Amino acid sequence: MRKNTTGIAIVAPGGYAPDNDAVERAIAELEAQNCRVYNYYQHAERSQRFGGNDIARLSQIQAAAFNPDVDVVIALRGGYGMSRLLPHLDFDMYASSGKLFVGHSDFTAFQLAFLRKTNAISFAGPMICNDFTRDDKSEFTLSHFWNCLNGPDYAVEWKAEENPEVDVVGTLWGGNLTMITQLLGTRWMPRVEDGILFIEDINEHPYRIERMLLHLYHAGIIATQQALVFGDFSGYSVTEYDNGYDFESMLDWIRSHIPVPLVTGLPFGHIRDKVTLPVGAYSRLVSDSGTVRLKVAAYPTLESLKQR
Repeated sequence: MRKNTTGIAIVAPGGYAPDNDAVERAIAELEAQNCRVYNYYQHAERSQRFGGNDIARLSQIQAAAFNPDVDVVIALRGGYGMSRLLPHLDFDMYASSGKLFVGHSDFTAFQLAFLRKTNAISFAGPMICNDFTRDDKSEFTLSHFWNCLNGPDYAVEWKAEENPEVDVVGTLWGGNLTMITQLLGTRWMPRVEDGILFIEDINEHPYRIERMLLHLYHAGIIATQQALVFGDFSGYSVTEYDNGYDFESMLDWIRSHIPVPLVTGLPFGHIRDKVTLPVGAYSRLVSDSGTVRLKVAAYPTLESLKQR
């Protein structure tokens, strides 16, 4: 029988922590919540904009996966860096380790490659920075994180107007739109048909979002999906030159040109209040009368790890 505590490993596949004292406080809070934390990120070893040089960051992931007392491997933060590591990652070993890998943003590259190479499920969810380090921590984010990881099934519900009526099932997959687009044409891009594709991004002007969506559509990715679900797209600004072209007008145009149901309002992305989503899990999406419900099941949980 496994221990009652939850083993959490912190790795930095991308950027470094702007405030390492906040990381230490987050670790102390996790330990107070009956977690055993293994921090593989070494702040003194950060390199340029990264949480260590390429070899060090790769070694962090390897060490976390090999540690038998670790249940959850969570990314320190996003930024950039995972793309450098993809050719060197042992996805089969990570899958056989049974660890629950968690993160978003730049970590999307790991999650989609993990799905492509092994068909294993990981979790699009919070990261240490800033979800666990911020002073105004989100109870919404943390409760969804633990509820999802504890399972055995999980549901998210939200309100959003002007969504089409939808009732579909399929594999839930996706993440950061920029990272998804980057993987097109590579050996790390999953081949998911009849799936439910969720997307988010930050600091991207609506025309760049439109351009990436058209890229995915013309490449045959979006057209094979049951639905396209929009998370948060914030941080951008429009100018006088845009002449009324904003996020909503971009959505209207996409809806009229891409024949796949487009659902908005998913509370996920670079925001304080975010849900956790099992990437690769079976899911059902229902949208009706301004309410959307996404239910996922048949994914690995902390409880299932106890049976290993």
